[in-house]
Amino acid sequence: MGKKQKRVFIVSLLVNALLIVCVVIGYLQMNLVHKELFYSEVQHKLVELDGLIEHQKENDWSEPNLVTTQLGDVLNGLNVATNSGKYSGWLQNDEQMTMELLDNALRQYPHDELYQFSVLTQRDKNDFEELQSKLQNVGFGMKMAVSRDWKTFIHKTETLLALLENN
Repeated sequence: MGKKQKRVFIVSLLVNALLIVCVVIGYLQMNLVHKELFYSEVQHKLVELDGLIEHQKENDWSEPNLVTTQLGDVLNGLNVATNSGKYSGWLQNDEQMTMELLDNALRQYPHDELYQFSVLTQRDKNDFEELQSKLQNVGFGMKMAVSRDWKTFIHKTETLLALLENN
């Protein structure tokens, strides 16, 4: 192999190594984006739901649609984050199933639909207060530290799902 061929070979190796580094960095950034979707669109909205339920309890449920609208936001966020993770291949099958089961469990509560507010009965209000207790038990409460660790988030979500299924 001549000097010129050696240089071409070394340059080719360096370019390939640089491409591999770029792909790895892109993959890591994609993971961060998808995790951020779950943190912002699911975790934070569940925490806000806890706060709104508390606010309604303190105010004798004077504006129940604040809670049902927030639950609708949680469901929409869950849908967006799950679909994003599913279609990109980032979300593992068991994690996807957990999110879909959580979506189904939360849809059992009254939530606002497009152009239609839910009307809450006393039983609905009691169910939301029980939901609040479950949110707090797993760590999705307003006065609790919010984790940005993926395994912790999944564990909290699975625990919440188990509590909701035991209704």
